[in-house]
Amino acid sequence: MTRRADTALIALRQILHATGMNARALARRTGLTAAQLLVLQVVAETESTTPKEVARRTGVSQATITSLVDKLEARGYVTRQRGQQDRRLILIVATMAGRALLKTAPDPQRDAFVRRFEAMADWEQSMLIAALERLGGLLDAEDVEALPVPEEGVAGRH
Repeated sequence: MTRRADTALIALRQILHATGMNARALARRTGLTAAQLLVLQVVAETESTTPKEVARRTGVSQATITSLVDKLEARGYVTRQRGQQDRRLILIVATMAGRALLKTAPDPQRDAFVRRFEAMADWEQSMLIAALERLGGLLDAEDVEALPVPEEGVAGRH
């Protein structure tokens, strides 16, 4: 292996370690995984939404969303309700407990990243995105289901 490849792998491991530590810290503070927090945030952004819409907005399969919603419902953070006009339609609604949890779930790593990334010149941002996409290709990660990061600077603070 070349010295540059070693350097790249070390940097990648540091990034993975830092994001893992952040995910564990969020889980300790909230009792939820980053994926569960993201789904809760997406649900809380509307009065009610469908599993299909949550899957579309997060970019993961509807089966994954069903599993995450099951866990959130078991903890009392969301409920499932039948549609008023179409009783076949299942809607997901964030509970008061779910909304309260989101207000106390900061994500300092994401906040710092966004602040620093947005301070970069446009060309630097484009180069970094291209490099990350290329890295994903090197790792055969193009087809790996991954949750996007929350849109807000805090996991669901509204």
